[in-house]
Parts: sequence; structure tokens; C-alpha cells
Amino acid sequence: MNEDLDDGPDDTPLGRAHLRLDANQLPHSPRFNDRYSSPAGALAQARAVFLAGNELPTRWQGRECFVVLETGFGLGNNFLATWAAWKADPQRAKRLYFLSLERYPLQAAELAQAHCQNPAGSELEDLARQLIAAWPPLAPGLHRLDFEGGALTLLLALGDVAETLPGFRAEVDAFFLDGFAPDRNPAMWDARTLKTLARLAAPQATAATWSVARATREALVRAGFVVEKRPGFAHKAQQLQARFAPVHTPPRPAAHGALAPGARRALVLGAGLAGAACAQALRQAGLAVTVIDQAAQPAQGASGNPGGLFHGSVHADDGPHARWNRAAALRCQQWLRRHPPPWQLHGLLRGAAGEQPEKMAALLARQALPPDYLSALDGPSAQAQLGLPWAHPAWHYPGGGALPPPDWVRTLLQGSELRLNTPVAALRQAGPGWQLLDAEGSVIDETELLVLANGPGLPGLLAPLSDQGALLAQALRPQRGQLALLPAGHAGPRPRLPIAAGGYLVPLPDGRLVAGATSQFDDPDPSLRSDDHTHNLGVWQRLCGDVQPPAERQGRVSWRLLADDKLPLVGGLPSGAPRYQATQAAHWPRLPGLVICAALASRGITWAALAAELATAQALGLPAPVENRLIDAVDPARFAVRRVRRAG
Repeated sequence: MNEDLDDGPDDTPLGRAHLRLDANQLPHSPRFNDRYSSPAGALAQARAVFLAGNELPTRWQGRECFVVLETGFGLGNNFLATWAAWKADPQRAKRLYFLSLERYPLQAAELAQAHCQNPAGSELEDLARQLIAAWPPLAPGLHRLDFEGGALTLLLALGDVAETLPGFRAEVDAFFLDGFAPDRNPAMWDARTLKTLARLAAPQATAATWSVARATREALVRAGFVVEKRPGFAHKAQQLQARFAPVHTPPRPAAHGALAPGARRALVLGAGLAGAACAQALRQAGLAVTVIDQAAQPAQGASGNPGGLFHGSVHADDGPHARWNRAAALRCQQWLRRHPPPWQLHGLLRGAAGEQPEKMAALLARQALPPDYLSALDGPSAQAQLGLPWAHPAWHYPGGGALPPPDWVRTLLQGSELRLNTPVAALRQAGPGWQLLDAEGSVIDETELLVLANGPGLPGLLAPLSDQGALLAQALRPQRGQLALLPAGHAGPRPRLPIAAGGYLVPLPDGRLVAGATSQFDDPDPSLRSDDHTHNLGVWQRLCGDVQPPAERQGRVSWRLLADDKLPLVGGLPSGAPRYQATQAAHWPRLPGLVICAALASRGITWAALAAELATAQALGLPAPVENRLIDAVDPARFAVRRVRRAG
């Protein structure tokens, strides 16, 4: 094996690309012993093969939304060429989604090296610079990068094609079939991979590629494409164009359709983190948004705490909880750059008492988690970060931290209409839309799209709607939490960073310290309880050493909503059980015009952005920002699916 490729076992989710320049100074992959693009020019190839081969820009003109999927991101040349062509077209689609995948992604510095030959001052140089500036931490999973004010979205799936391609949930209008040559990278071209295109293809979808290999042609035909050879680009005699025209098109799963197609206005119930994030995501998608809440001000529930944590997580099995938390934490970081709160603490430590740093580092290597997402610290290194005596290993989340939730809620609500002091007693379906009713049964408002983001108030609205609503409400429980607020003038050590270890501490910029928190189910007591306050002071003492508790009791009580499996609820409410395939959430039909985004538990800051974007995608039928397995993991139908599986 080439010594440059000795970067760990091949069964890790990601590998390094190891960019090299060949004798002609063209980017070359030693792993595949192949060039990244044609010697005649990567951008010229992208325009001649992939854009022209998919009849672009003509086919996207006048469209509300157009979706491209590329197999093999590589250096990003096809993305940059598509971006430039879309931007230059005055009749372009209003929204362009570019989906791509890559198992061997480049580091940002390598990507910059690959694009350093773009002419100085050219548009492509500027576009490449924007791409490099937005380049994400190279962690497995789906990454969303937004450009042009959100009108252009790159959904980049990092991982093996066998997992990432089936993971997309989208209706694709044009396929760019790229990647290293079939004899060098057969997994990208095999029949199983190309068969997946049929599940993703929109009606009249097209595909284009420079490869005319017989196996490629036959696989496309079996997937339902009509294939045609055309004159090739540069030294290639021929290239392929294809159009999706299957003899039989099976119906898409019921939950894959838009819940409120064509909606122009949305009502969001709840002005906490979930509701504010949904309002922001829906406005970004072009909708007018009204947010309704029973309180006199936004963020009066658990979102009203003076300081809150955000960070990802890691687990040995890298299951749905760890993957959702990672995707959400990375998206939260991006939102914070676009919508910064008044203050933010950068970096967070999570205690790992009893763990061994060597095994922690091995876990990170096995899961291909990069240091700009998570690193393992021994006791002395953790102590140096924390600024306090600390004897245990710890996880360091450099992109995690803390912020003031009420202020961030107000930031995210800017641009939305607010209707406060407006209790909603019930919901009523009205055709494809919904009416909100007060206690007397009068209509407060009605809408074609209703988003339920009202936290602990959600079960009371779901239960009367239907049998499915009542069953879902049974899986939800409100949890009381009390935190302690230590005054700025009180003597005692404070950590430099937020820390979580059997409790948490958040040092506030004004010198105060948040310590918490307790958790009790089915507990409606709003008072500051002495026992709970003592518990929170104990967290401070345990994490910071021998400290003297303040004489005055200060703190806050609030309630949050949790699902039984401690994952959020994001998606439509089932309208009933399907006749077939009831063990798969995607096949359960949904009530039109209704989306749930709730049960954010104690991770409201971390989860809100990704949950809101997923809810928006499901409402409007846009490409999903997470992979299918995570959509299923947070689907409100999952509890009904589990009941079916237990019964069967």
C-alpha cells in the first residue's frame, strides 16, 4: 500500500483523500490512481458533460425549486460550475439544491490548494473561496451548506456510497454520475448504486455521465432510464445522457410527500426555541410566519433560562441518538454564525470519569470523528482548559458552548409576526388546513400550515385530535427542572468553559453562575424548593471544589417535554395505520397541513435548528437535511410502529 494511504482501516466511515498534483500539475488521487477530472479542464467538463447533458440551465428556468444529485463530490468542480451557471441565469430556479456524497473528503487546506489555479479575480475564484470558508468539520453524516442568502443549498453526505446515497430523501431532477473510473472505484458505478437512482428520481428526471461502460448503461436501463450515447467531451469519443421513463413507477411512501405543498403562510404555536427556530426556517423558505404563544413574552418556558449548553455526543455504537446529536450540534454552530446571540461561550467540556484517554481516542478514530468536532483530553489537559483542579478525562467539544436562550429566541423571531397572550385551547381540521380555537370555541386564526412547537402544552392538543394523537400523547411527559443562579459577587471558583458532568455549570458574562439542574416527571410545583437548590449547589461544589454556598436562594423553575426514547418529535401526525408495511414509519399516512416540532428535552439549543429545518422540508417537500434513518428516528409515527412490531 502507498504509505500516503496508511490512515487506518478501510472499515472506518471516512478516509483521507490525500490530494497530489501529477506531472502536469493536475489534481490526482493516489488512492484510486486516477485524476480528479479531465485533462481538458474540470469546469469545461462539468459544463459539457453534466450541465449540457442534463439540458441545464434550460430545465431549471422558471422553477420554484430544482434538485441536482452528484455521485462523487471530489474537488467540488461540478458544484462550482453549476453554481456559476445558476447564478448567471436570470431565469434560474428560485431555489437550487445540490446533493452530493464523498467518502474521501479533502481537508479545507487541500481544497484551497486544488482551487488555487482559478484565475485571480474571477467569479469561480470567489465561489471557491466561499465554499472553502463554509467547509464543515469532516464528520460522517449529512452536512448542509447554504449560499446566496439561502437560495442555494449544498447537502454533502460524507460516508460510503452504499449508505449515503440511499440515505437521501429528495426528488431529484438531474443526476451527475461522476467519480473515479469504474475500474478504479467500482462501488460508485455498480448496479445496486444506480438502482437507487430510481427511488430518488423525480418524474422526467435526467442523468448524464462521461462513462459509456456497458455495465453502466445496462444498470441505468434496469433502473428505468432510457439511455442514449452522445458525442463525448475532449478525448472521450462518447458520453451518456439518460431520461427516467420507467415502465412502472411504484408509489412513494406516504410520509415522503409534502404535508403542505405550495403553502405561503404558516402559523407556529409556541415562542420558545423550537417555535423560534421553525419561524426562522420557514421564513428562509419564503413563507410568511405568525408565531402564537400564551405567554406575555417569548421564551417563558424552559427556553427562558439565563444560560444553556449546546454540544454533540459520542457513543460506542454511534446509534441514532449520537448521530442526531452530532448532526444537530454541527448545524447549530452554523446557525450561530448566521444568527449570533448577544454573547456566546466557545468550547465545552463533558466529564468522562472512569474512561481511559487512549480508549477514548481509539473510539474517535474508529468513528472518524475529527478534532474540530470532538477530542479526548486526559486529566491535566482538561484541567488546563477548565482552569480548575480536575483529575478525570473529559470530552472537549470545540464547537460547543453556552449562550442565553431567551436572547437567541428573540433573534430568531425577528421578521415574524408575534401574537402573545393568546392561549390556544383546541385545534380543528378545516379542509387541508387548520383552525386554532380559544376556550369558548371561537376561531383565533386558521392556516394552510400549522407547526406545533408548544412544548409541554403539546399532549393536551394532540390527545383530542384522533386516536393516533392520543397514542402519541401517551409517549410524552413534562419534566420539571430547577436550576440555581449564583450571584456575581459571591466568592468562589468559576470554570473557564461550560462543563457538564452529572450536572452542569455555565459561567455567565456578568459574573453569575448557572448550576443545575434537577429533573422530576409529573411535578407541577412552580416554587423554588430548598432540596433542589441544595442539589444544584452540590453540583457547583463537586465540580469546583470546596465552596461556600450563598445565603440567598436564587434560581428558576421551568418545564420541558420529553419523549419516552429521549429523541425529539419532528414530522407529521399519522392519520391512521397503513394497510401494508406498517413496520416502517415512512409508510404511515399523515394529516395534511400539520407538522410537529417538539420534545426537545434538555437539548433545545442544540436540536432546534436541525429540527426546524427538517420540519420545514417535510412541510414543503424539500430535500431533507438529515438521512432517512434519522428522519425515522425522530418521526412521530415511531411509537405506533413499535406497537405494531411488538404485536406482530
